[in-house]
Amino acid sequence: MSDYHDSHDGASAGDAGRPETEHGMNRRQLLRHAGWFGGAVVLTVASGEVISRIADSRDSNVGAAAGAAAVGSGELRFVQVSDSHIGFHGPANMDVAGSFGEAINKVNSLGFRPDFVMHSGDLTHLSTAGQFDQVKQLMAGMKTDRVFTVPGEHDSIGDAGRAYRRTFGRGTLGDGWYSFDTHGVHFIALVNTLSLEKLGHLGNEQIDFVRKDIAGLSSDTPIVVFSHIPLFAMYPQWGWSTDDALKVIALLRRFSSVTCLNGHVHQLFTKTDGNITFHSATTTAYPLPKPGRAPAPTPQVVPARQLKDALGIRSVGYRQGDRELAIKDQRLA
Repeated sequence: MSDYHDSHDGASAGDAGRPETEHGMNRRQLLRHAGWFGGAVVLTVASGEVISRIADSRDSNVGAAAGAAAVGSGELRFVQVSDSHIGFHGPANMDVAGSFGEAINKVNSLGFRPDFVMHSGDLTHLSTAGQFDQVKQLMAGMKTDRVFTVPGEHDSIGDAGRAYRRTFGRGTLGDGWYSFDTHGVHFIALVNTLSLEKLGHLGNEQIDFVRKDIAGLSSDTPIVVFSHIPLFAMYPQWGWSTDDALKVIALLRRFSSVTCLNGHVHQLFTKTDGNITFHSATTTAYPLPKPGRAPAPTPQVVPARQLKDALGIRSVGYRQGDRELAIKDQRLA
């Protein structure tokens, strides 16, 4: 697995020789271009390769149009939200419950009803019973058929995740991991926020669960993996990696399309490694610094008018029978 590359820096050696997009830019340049203008980026994953395009004015009703097209088509559409940190109080965001409420409103105004919503961890800031109850009540306002979660390290402070599992862990295995199938896609939800020192950690029991879970699947089954901490080495100096993830990655190599979605880092980032594409989600609470650009990954205070630019949600679509999975990130601003 290669080291971290900042998508807002210059193009990496890995982009050399890759075909240009329809806009005449390579993928990294296009992502950077989108960052300059604060626009949404639509990513299409085909056979492990990410193809990007900017959602321009012609896409202003893309959600509604996609939703309408999805009706009756058998298409899967789900939403990822992350790092709501309910209970956080600080100058980086004095109203995290309010901004999470705005994220929920964003979900409910996408123009389609998601098949499910996944919260990829740090639902709460300090794992108190009151914070778990508050975030559960807030998520009940999402217009979706199902809500799934994975825990963040903030959801297991002081009790090894017992309060989290009492609230959200029904039907899960071990420390809270599970899998499910829908629309021809196999989903795996992992827990890598327990038994950690600096990096995330899965443990042998959970890795053995993955091995048995995918053993009977055809290699052309699309796989989507959720975790809180990245499974790739985004920035290990800040704990933004999982020390034994390569054991799971090795198990997933035989599948033609694998997409790993994580939270934890509070910023968008995409990396492709062979047949596996990793997407880090943004947050609904507060921004963190880009890797190495601050002494530590602590909440960043930005001008109030810029806060919503750093917060957002992610919608994902997949049509059964296709080999594509489309990802769109939307800001709260």
